[in-house]
Amino acid sequence: MRSTGEKLSTYDSILDIAQRLIQSRGYNAFSFNDLAKELGIRTASIHYHFPTKADLGVALLRRYRQRFRQELAWIASNGGDSVSRLAQFAALFERTFKTDSQLCLCGMLGAEVTSLPKRVAAEVERFFSETELWLAHVLTSGKRAQLIAFSGSPRTQARMLIALLEGAMVVARGMRHNAYFQGMARSYLLKLKAA
Repeated sequence: MRSTGEKLSTYDSILDIAQRLIQSRGYNAFSFNDLAKELGIRTASIHYHFPTKADLGVALLRRYRQRFRQELAWIASNGGDSVSRLAQFAALFERTFKTDSQLCLCGMLGAEVTSLPKRVAAEVERFFSETELWLAHVLTSGKRAQLIAFSGSPRTQARMLIALLEGAMVVARGMRHNAYFQGMARSYLLKLKAA
């Protein structure tokens, strides 16, 4: 239980640094020792808040999912049509990538899922399931309003969009070419709108 402002700050700082390290290196490429060095504290202080690395991973992913849900809620209530909502959705990924070519936390963890603790892997799966459902709803609304067109089910189209955005981030990072990501996302959205 976090009761003081100092502990809350340390708790959140641990999560912030862990998120940055995972988004840039991956889950298996950082340790509690890395966190302790960056924070200037002992590893015992990390273990106070998170007894195991899996505990840290679950807490981090729950926070990430909550923040992402808040972003999606803001997009949904912003009043734009489905085309605007899809563009704003893609912009979330673009904003993440613009920060030192970082990947989506769950995209990075998805690449490591077979080596993740089961509880951490389950949180990654929840992120993608929730995101897919939200996108399918937006795509369904857009198709009904005849603002976008696509073949197949909205779920399939949602999966394709997630895969495109996550994959474009990885390839753009590998090519060290930020504009690659922007071009792929825009081309896909224009194709939906034009169809």
